[in-house]
Amino acid sequence: MLSEQSAATVRATLPAVGAAIGEITERFYARLFEAHPELLRDLFNRGNQASGAQKQALAGSIAAFATHLVDHPDQRPDLMLHRIAHKHASLGIAPEQYPIVHEHLFAAIAEILGDAVTPEVAAAWTEVYWLMANALIAVEKRLYEQSEQTGWRAWTVVGRVEETADVATFRLRPADGGPVPGHRAGQYVSVGVRLADGARQIRQYSLTAAPGSPERQFAVKRVSGDAATPDGEVSNHLHAHVREGDVLQLSAPYGDLVVEDTTAPLLLASAGIGVTPVIAMLEQLVLDGRTAPVTVVHADRSPAAHALRAEHEAYAAKLADGRTAFFYEEGAEGAARSGLADLTGIDVPAGTRAYLCGPLPFMRAVREQLLARGVAPADIHYEVFGPDLWLAEGAA
Repeated sequence: MLSEQSAATVRATLPAVGAAIGEITERFYARLFEAHPELLRDLFNRGNQASGAQKQALAGSIAAFATHLVDHPDQRPDLMLHRIAHKHASLGIAPEQYPIVHEHLFAAIAEILGDAVTPEVAAAWTEVYWLMANALIAVEKRLYEQSEQTGWRAWTVVGRVEETADVATFRLRPADGGPVPGHRAGQYVSVGVRLADGARQIRQYSLTAAPGSPERQFAVKRVSGDAATPDGEVSNHLHAHVREGDVLQLSAPYGDLVVEDTTAPLLLASAGIGVTPVIAMLEQLVLDGRTAPVTVVHADRSPAAHALRAEHEAYAAKLADGRTAFFYEEGAEGAARSGLADLTGIDVPAGTRAYLCGPLPFMRAVREQLLARGVAPADIHYEVFGPDLWLAEGAA
């Protein structure tokens, strides 16, 4: 891991770097896209760049990795690295891109911190960068080797279902007529589309069918922006332009929010479009004949906004020991509960393993309640749609 000399230097300079890391990452992306505009056009999420979310995620992950190295010199933050590596693999990140990032990141560090970046400081932080980069390269190499698909593949849309006013499900089959590679319930695929201005933008969508399906199936929520966040380029394109017979480019499946083979009680908690990986997990649990307790919690604006609600209820009902708690901010009816998700009164058996997906405030609230109920931090797993700001905060 980090050498003793570099560890001492990083520990001493971490406060200064941490305080300036936001400026550093902002300058880094400006330099990177000036030198390589094709990366912003065809690889990076332009919406996340515009909102600043990607800058925050990068800044936080660098600081979190460096902090872990100096606090735990004999350990590597594998959970953090694997989550990042899965996202990178879904984008097709290659080893030769890491030196490009290093060049512009360290130029930005020198520009922002000036004379404080002595040769000793530069050497120590270079060691940090390459420890992280080489670890990611190794994990990504294994993921590529394990994949049944290399690069992008053309898939034909064979069906489209309007789930709600803002959510549509797309069903696809390989355009070449070949077999559908396997995946694990809870994983996602990257979808690449060519937009009107010629840019190729990429987004990740969770697969909503269990492994073994002859089709790829995912649901897309139309993203409407506000003063701080632009409209979703890809989600709006898919809603407006993609119909049966159209062809999309898909990556192989990736993602680490998967239920391990265990007899432990499960809690699957979602909010909004975060329901999508949970649907695939529930279908798989039904197919597996799961008998241990499964608690399904979901929060949404209203029953009408609850995408895939029928499947959500049906799969939970088919489980030998399944129970549901649906929360709606408005229009709660029947057995549904009114308001935000609240685990009060919901049984959380000892040894529960929890899987969360939804907006960060929702997952933070559920995680705090689970910890208060005695669920071990290592047994709380999550998926974030977009830059992982929670991971950068060290919540993993």
